[in-house]
Amino acid sequence: MTEDVSRTLAPELLDESDLLVESTLRPRSLEEYIGQRDVKANLSVLLTAARGRGEAADHVLLHGPPGLGKTTLATIIARELGVNIRYTSGPAIERAGDLAAILTALDERDVLFIDEIHRLNRAVEEILYPAMEDFALDVMIGKGPSARSLRLSLKPFTIVGATTRVGRISSPLRDRFGATYRLDFYEEAELRAIVERSARILEVPIELDAAAAIATRGRGTPRIVNRLLKRVRDYAQVHGDGTVDRATAHQAMRALEIDDEGLDATDRKLLAAIIQKFASGPVGVAAIAAVLSEEVETVEDVYEPFLLRLGFLDRTPSGRVATEAARQHLAKLGYEIPPARRPEPEMAALWELGEPEGLDDELEALDDEPEPPFEPGSDPEESSPA
Repeated sequence: MTEDVSRTLAPELLDESDLLVESTLRPRSLEEYIGQRDVKANLSVLLTAARGRGEAADHVLLHGPPGLGKTTLATIIARELGVNIRYTSGPAIERAGDLAAILTALDERDVLFIDEIHRLNRAVEEILYPAMEDFALDVMIGKGPSARSLRLSLKPFTIVGATTRVGRISSPLRDRFGATYRLDFYEEAELRAIVERSARILEVPIELDAAAAIATRGRGTPRIVNRLLKRVRDYAQVHGDGTVDRATAHQAMRALEIDDEGLDATDRKLLAAIIQKFASGPVGVAAIAAVLSEEVETVEDVYEPFLLRLGFLDRTPSGRVATEAARQHLAKLGYEIPPARRPEPEMAALWELGEPEGLDDELEALDDEPEPPFEPGSDPEESSPA
């Protein structure tokens, strides 16, 4: 099985050439940016107001799955404000001194983009709190009893943080962002518009049907459709006249082992393992990872999200279950589909079982029994002699 880092449908950047082409295709303004209408509208108000006041914009946190345009939006924010932007990432800032050097080098109203901000070192994060709130750095001079704190003033700046796991950001850091936006997966019409725009930039003649075929397999991610466009362009150049039509797009996808639903060989192998080896489930993710020779985190973070979105996979308390839609899809592709495991009978709750037979008769008989006659000196409240 191919490694996930080399998958055509992986939402992450694969190599330097991927980064180079993506930077060429990135929009340079909010008007050029396709999709994310609500985020664009709110950002436009934020940036227009900051530019009108001549102030640094509030700190912005962008979160969502990889490949949806968080870095692109950070660059657009700097362009709309007419300032410079500095790029870094959470793992790259190892010590507090590294962050201090970056912050002191920023000019007024500049933008600092921190990718994977959830991976910041805790010591570095502590330095960031006063920098974001008061535009100041608290530096400790000396050690031991003679140590003292020195506060350095910074020029106003804007931090744009990006993360794929907003839940891993600590609450103190998350609360210091003035604006938080979530980027969602793109609609097929938006992806088709992105394919057509990228084809114009790359000077690739493409038909509308071919653009739609690529967009259908894009998994709602612009980075993936741009990568597919490059692969289809190469196929059209080698096996055709360079024009990308619907037939060429389908042939290229078939050569890449990408089916009509956008599943690649790895996705189908995962579903086939659940259906054929575990009778469609439920099965634990550790067992699936063992069959695929993958790590559990790789299965959960890379393979499962798209299958869950398609409705081909369900997560249950008992484990993963391949749905009937997944079984039908693999059956159309010629896979052998054994019968699904019969679900275990559900135990009814105690209050749903009803009363045992004859219980009502016994209760009525007890009610009909006469009470014993009262005898003097038999008061139950009188205490018995010691």
